Amino acid sequence: MNASKTATKTAAVTAAGTAAGTAVRAAERIPARVGLALARTVARGGAAGAAGTVALDAVSYADMALRGRGASGAPGAVVDRLARDTGHPVPGTDEVRANRLSALGALSGMAVGCGVGVTVSLLRRAGVRMPWWLGTLTTGALAMAAADVPLAKLGVSDPSTWSAADWASDIAPHLMYGLVTYAVVVAGED
Repeated sequence: MNASKTATKTAAVTAAGTAAGTAVRAAERIPARVGLALARTVARGGAAGAAGTVALDAVSYADMALRGRGASGAPGAVVDRLARDTGHPVPGTDEVRANRLSALGALSGMAVGCGVGVTVSLLRRAGVRMPWWLGTLTTGALAMAAADVPLAKLGVSDPSTWSAADWASDIAPHLMYGLVTYAVVVAGED
């Protein structure tokens, strides 16, 4: 290898080493408490979303008990459609498959609830501050959109055909979710 190629490689290694060293020194200057604060924000949001999901379920089950209506099969139908569309159909026959879809639909609702809670908590940490009533409405609307948009996009349900009772059965639990989730996010701040 000639001297110019060696010098070029040496310069490249030195530059890379300098850049890496600069990045490490910069990372060392970031206080550990910043990472810890972010972790607390995410955990608070997850817990808030879980609490909101319990409230949503309570309102939904109360509505089912009062009106004598059955549980919605829509969450399971969304999971079924997504699983088939991605080439991973849910296994089983008849009752076993239906039970799996019901369970996966419920789990997906829990994941959405916790995910929206984390999103709201991160937005609040980033400086998005709302009065409680607007935070409640916004959080509930985010959760409702996260649940209802896939229903419509996948052709599982058409919200434009829903009755007033159908909308009330969807709005009331999501408002309660928004109230509880936003309250827990705000209450848990440092």
